[in-house]
This record gives sequence, C-alpha cells and structure tokens, in this order.
Amino acid sequence: MSAASPRATRSAQNLWSGVLFGVGLVAFIDEAVFHQLLHWHHFYDLGTPALGLVSDGVFHAISWFATIAGLFLLADLRRHDALHWRRWIGGVLLGTGVFQLYDGTVHHKLLGIHQIRYVEDVFVYDVVWNVTAVALIVAGVVLTYLTRRAALARVETTAE
Repeated sequence: MSAASPRATRSAQNLWSGVLFGVGLVAFIDEAVFHQLLHWHHFYDLGTPALGLVSDGVFHAISWFATIAGLFLLADLRRHDALHWRRWIGGVLLGTGVFQLYDGTVHHKLLGIHQIRYVEDVFVYDVVWNVTAVALIVAGVVLTYLTRRAALARVETTAE
C-alpha cells in the first residue's frame, strides 16, 4: 500500500488557502477601487467622515491579514509539493464570491452600514454586485467539486 499524494492529502489546505486569498483580494479591490478611487462609500458610513476613513483602514488591514494568511498556506503547499492550482483557484473564486455576496446582502441591505453607491436608484448596482457574486460562487463550487473528485480518485488509486 503506497501513501497518498501530497496534493490529495492537503486538499483542504489548497481550498482554504485559496478562500483566504480570494477574500483578501476582493476586499482589497473593493477598498481600493470603491472606497479610495471612486469615493462611492466607506466601510462604515453611519458616522462621521473621519470614522469612515478609520473604518476603511481597519477593513484594509484585515483584508491584508487574510491575503497574507492565504499566501503563507500557499507557500507551505509549494514547499511540500502539494499545490493543486485548479483547487486553489476554485477556493479563490469561492472566497471572492462569498465575501461579495456577504457584503452585498449583510452590509448593504441587512445592516445598512453602507451602500454600493449613493444614487437615487441603487437597484441596478445591487443586482450587478450580487449576480457577479453568485456567478463567482457557482464557478468556485464547480471547480472545487471537480477537483475534490480528482483528489479522492488519487487517494483511492495510491491506496491500492
């Protein structure tokens, strides 16, 4: 009986590394593009402009912690020759989509701490934001599912 391949035994680490990187990446894009460049909103818009800037800074720091954590896990996978790029990319897609859907539904609508953009008809922005999030989630789930089956097949093949 031979040992399972490193990629197969570290399947969850491949996924979580991608998810963390995806969350950090999309949070960085959100903060840099929508908060800083376009000035559409701050992370927290229910207080003063100064509080909004501080909330953006905290949000930016947390997004980088997620990005760096994902990259440390990625480096560990590479070091152990266990990196499975397709599974990792599936995790990135899942992380970006889940974060974006969470932001669009919980932050924008449920808590109302900010909107995508302060315009008279925000509905179009909400639809585009959330449909994009769902598309990313679906792509991530499909890729994750396909690579899970491949990882399980490798484990079964090497166990024989």
